[in-house]
Amino acid sequence: MALPKIQSIEVCAAAVPLDQVTSFSNRTVTARHYGLVKVRSADGVEGIGFCYVGSAAGRLFSVAVEELLAPVLLGRDSSAVEGLWRAMYQEALLQGRMGTVMRALSALDIALWDLNARSAQLPLHKYLGAVEPDSVPAYASGGYYLDGKSAEAVGEEMAGYVAMGFRAVKMKTGRWSPQGEESRVRAAREAVGPEVELMLDCNNGWIDTVQAMEYLRRIEAYHPYFIEEPFGPDDIESHARLARLTRIPVATAEIGYGRWYHKQLLDQGAAAILQTDAAVCGGISEWRRIAATAASYGVQMCPHWFHDLHAPLVAATPNARYVEYFWDDQVLNFRRLLDRQLEHREGRVVLHQTPGLGFGFDESQVARYGRWTTLS
Repeated sequence: MALPKIQSIEVCAAAVPLDQVTSFSNRTVTARHYGLVKVRSADGVEGIGFCYVGSAAGRLFSVAVEELLAPVLLGRDSSAVEGLWRAMYQEALLQGRMGTVMRALSALDIALWDLNARSAQLPLHKYLGAVEPDSVPAYASGGYYLDGKSAEAVGEEMAGYVAMGFRAVKMKTGRWSPQGEESRVRAAREAVGPEVELMLDCNNGWIDTVQAMEYLRRIEAYHPYFIEEPFGPDDIESHARLARLTRIPVATAEIGYGRWYHKQLLDQGAAAILQTDAAVCGGISEWRRIAATAASYGVQMCPHWFHDLHAPLVAATPNARYVEYFWDDQVLNFRRLLDRQLEHREGRVVLHQTPGLGFGFDESQVARYGRWTTLS
């Protein structure tokens, strides 16, 4: 029997300031703009979806939902997820395929999966078919650049995550000189010891493989688990060339869009690990297609942030290794917009066992940063 039809969609662009100005290899962020949606069926069940829009221009998300994508969904059967994905993709062919419009499509697709899992009274990871029924491995993510933050302070931060029970941690790299970055990585490795997996994230910080190897020749001795996003996302060839030059596995695709881009990465050997984000690539529907393709190449999935979304996907994906976990709301300040948080225990994120994603929006917090518009 078909599930009830989609009766209404609500959309909100929420701009949430950071408490402290935070930097990456090549940019600085003072606020984060999130796109939020709620999709309600005729029987009153509601699914939620969301994405990160960027550090400005959240209104682009609202326009994409209101003028392009919501009209495709309203009045349709929510169980026809694949058909609805295709219809949204086709409707936004000229405006979309990547960037904010694809993120808006992703948020709506996430909301459809959440709605259907809630209608079926199953947690999302069990609705998808769980590999891990209770918890998933996580790495603690941090190591950002703050004014006055020393290499030693980065090491202390990483050691703090290990003290919390994490056996894998990630830090930023690429903003300082090669010598400076070596000092930061050395401090982190010495602080966490040889057994903890240490990941490095460059956030598209390098221009070419010559520059990248100036850093990596110094850093290889500290045995990183991966080097993430060394170059701009569309420079697939440089990722592939770097993979041949260094012993450190290359990870990328957190801002990759669609299955075809990911297939290029896999075909060219440009990624040993895919960090595909379901709120970027085309939603849960597209993320699952990408993960299945990656499995055929023997490539693992370690999805990019939004652990509230990605924990159930990792739990339902045989070739997914880690979820990226942010223990506070300083960098991933999206956590302030939710009414329930995921907990961690012994380096694992404990999955919600209530229907769907297992959480909702904290409406009092959302009202501080944005305003809902209802479409029906």
